[in-house]
Amino acid sequence: MRTITSWDLFCRVVDNYGDIGVCWRLARQLVQEHGHTVRLWVDDLRSFEKLCPSVDVTAQAQRVSGVDIRHWGDDAQVATLLAADTHPTLHDVVVGAFACPTPEPVLALMAEQATHGTAPVWINLEYLSAENWVAEHHAMQSPHPRLPLVKHFFFPGFARNTGGVLRESHLGAQRAAFEAGPAAHQALWHRLRVDDLMRAQPDALRVSLFAYANPALPTLVAQWEASPQPVICLVPEGLAATQIAELLGDVGAARIGARWTRGNLTVAVVPFVPQEHYDPLLWACDINFVRGEDSFVRAQWALRPFIWHIYPQSDDVHLIKLDAFLARYTAALPQADADTLTAFWHAWNGAPASLNWPALVAAIPRLRIRAVTWEQGLMQLGDLAANLVAFCEKQVK
Repeated sequence: MRTITSWDLFCRVVDNYGDIGVCWRLARQLVQEHGHTVRLWVDDLRSFEKLCPSVDVTAQAQRVSGVDIRHWGDDAQVATLLAADTHPTLHDVVVGAFACPTPEPVLALMAEQATHGTAPVWINLEYLSAENWVAEHHAMQSPHPRLPLVKHFFFPGFARNTGGVLRESHLGAQRAAFEAGPAAHQALWHRLRVDDLMRAQPDALRVSLFAYANPALPTLVAQWEASPQPVICLVPEGLAATQIAELLGDVGAARIGARWTRGNLTVAVVPFVPQEHYDPLLWACDINFVRGEDSFVRAQWALRPFIWHIYPQSDDVHLIKLDAFLARYTAALPQADADTLTAFWHAWNGAPASLNWPALVAAIPRLRIRAVTWEQGLMQLGDLAANLVAFCEKQVK
């Protein structure tokens, strides 16, 4: 009987941060909580560096936070790195994240190991979705058409018989410690260079904005300007910050430290924080705008109202995924609040609807209660990393 203790995890970066965000979080959790060996193959080290500044974008091989990181280039480079590694064979599990292709040298090694009865467990880690079909397809197998290999599909999800979502075992304690006193908040604001702003407007509604460029943003900014309660919007350098700068007539000024005040709105461009510092920002804000997959999940653990900017797809396929999540999330809300949240999410994602910031703000107390009950239900599904380890263990018994 073999025991799962090591992993090869392959990640191609598609939307800048979502793919590598999930893979980096999974890799660190496997190392830090399960004591496993992880070799993470990434094709875009510069995007990776934004989440983990310790990454050397020029290195073909490096070790960060206990994870072995390899620059995933062409097949020849993969073969060279494998041959030069202290562990020239593959690990116990080979994971292709989000349907990325497995390099040919890796497939060849897997097939060779299969002839000796020691082939790695082969996993396709899929994108997160709340759609009903996910539970039906979770853990399905797909034999390779020409090699003695079988791929297993592992679906994260929000229902039983799915893989759940990522959550570190210490997250709840960290959040409670952060919320226990003002010192952690003050340290966060200082790190983001907005401590003076928070002192000057202690009663302002704090909003974090992480989004793709969005046609709905001008309407939202106008509603923030007219808000009866002051709004402080913290936005990292990137697409949304650039769009706001253009809206406010300050083209090219969306740099760290930039600020604009219009009406009752103050916008501050803050540093793009490393992954481990992102959670405190979500905990400290009243409403969080998130995008993609990784920040979407972190917003659910923050126990705050949140707005999801889903990765847009052709033919509006993404709106089906959006509505599948909304159906689950809003089911326990009063109907008026469910309608408010649904309309806001629809408008933010390009569907026919209207943004109504005052109605969303009025719903905050009930949305915070829903955030707590949602977390309780989500935790019953188990953590994705632990679920994945258990699933792979079953494949080698």
